[in-house]
Amino acid sequence: MKIYLVEDEFDLAQIVKKYLEKEDYQVTIFSNGEEALKHLTDEVDLWILDIMLPGDVNGYDLIKAIKEKRPEQAIIFASARDHEIDKIRGLELGSDDYIAKPYSPRELVLRVKAVLKRIVTTTSGVVVRYEGYEINLEKRSIRFQERHIKLTHKEFDLLVLLIENKNTPFSRENILRKVWGNDYLGSNRVVDDLLRRVRNKMPHLKIETIYGFGYRLL
Repeated sequence: MKIYLVEDEFDLAQIVKKYLEKEDYQVTIFSNGEEALKHLTDEVDLWILDIMLPGDVNGYDLIKAIKEKRPEQAIIFASARDHEIDKIRGLELGSDDYIAKPYSPRELVLRVKAVLKRIVTTTSGVVVRYEGYEINLEKRSIRFQERHIKLTHKEFDLLVLLIENKNTPFSRENILRKVWGNDYLGSNRVVDDLLRRVRNKMPHLKIETIYGFGYRLL
């Protein structure tokens, strides 16, 4: 699988590249955001982005550009900025994971494997039809009136959770565990943002807000 690493610390980038290549990943390094922006339409499975980058394009700028062009591509933030607000903002923008510097390259490899495993694991070959939407759970694709709808990985994971459990209420904390995993320690407000984005992209979904608790799909 193909990984793009955007990291301006040369020695760290080379070490990470070596560790990932031992796991048979193909790794390309970019030392700044401007250079990475030239490759937004490339076929790549995962981006590893540093927040703080030299020049005028930082990690936040990059994730916005990536999600606009290729929302299906996975992203891990790796940054020395370990403040809670940075984690939340990264997740709200569509990142799949966040790791704080200094980190062990082995830990990063494990996180890369976990993210990519979630991407390639298919739930079913069934096409689910709901309120005019055709949702292919295997190809992770959505059509509505001959139009393709693009969701990020987290948005699609949330949609699958709701589709497969119609009429079942989920608390915000439960959604966090189901979509982000048990090791996520950030605020549950990212759930509200994720629901808002899914509703905007798929307005015909009948998602009910349960005040003070969470959500369910009717």
